[in-house]
Amino acid sequence: MGQKESINMLEIAVYSELEQDTARDQELICAAARAAFGLFDYPFEASVDVTLTDDEGIREVNRNIRGIDRATDVLSFPMLDFYRGQYNGQREIDGEPETGELFLGDVLISLERACAQAEEYGHSRERECAYLTVHSLLHLLGYDHVDEGPEKAAMREKEEQALALLGLKREEQVG
Repeated sequence: MGQKESINMLEIAVYSELEQDTARDQELICAAARAAFGLFDYPFEASVDVTLTDDEGIREVNRNIRGIDRATDVLSFPMLDFYRGQYNGQREIDGEPETGELFLGDVLISLERACAQAEEYGHSRERECAYLTVHSLLHLLGYDHVDEGPEKAAMREKEEQALALLGLKREEQVG
């Protein structure tokens, strides 16, 4: 089952490996991805694939691709050369030959983990799913949080900007 949208020059394909109905989650994920992508004034069209899975599904990918045998909340697999939102590649090489569209990469989100984290952090499932989507899209666009310094601060600022566009203000974590 998949849903495709092409708004704000970003095409989002959302697939679900889950048996439950994820239509509401898919709509939210599309909105969150558009909000993050819309923070930048790109002169090109782009696309991203998002797969919704559970802890076991994301654990398997994490183990097979990264050699880390544990579940996580989200995995991002960038396809292009970005740094803090700046595209550093060549569109004529990286783009789809027929359309010029750039494929940003793949994202996997564990809805099982998102629900657990929402409860743990004391905020809604919607806010957690939106956050994970924005976070992962920013990874595709060259943001990182490997340290506690300027890289992480720049990423956090963009995350909060995108979430604010969705009306999901920062909520303090419980605990």
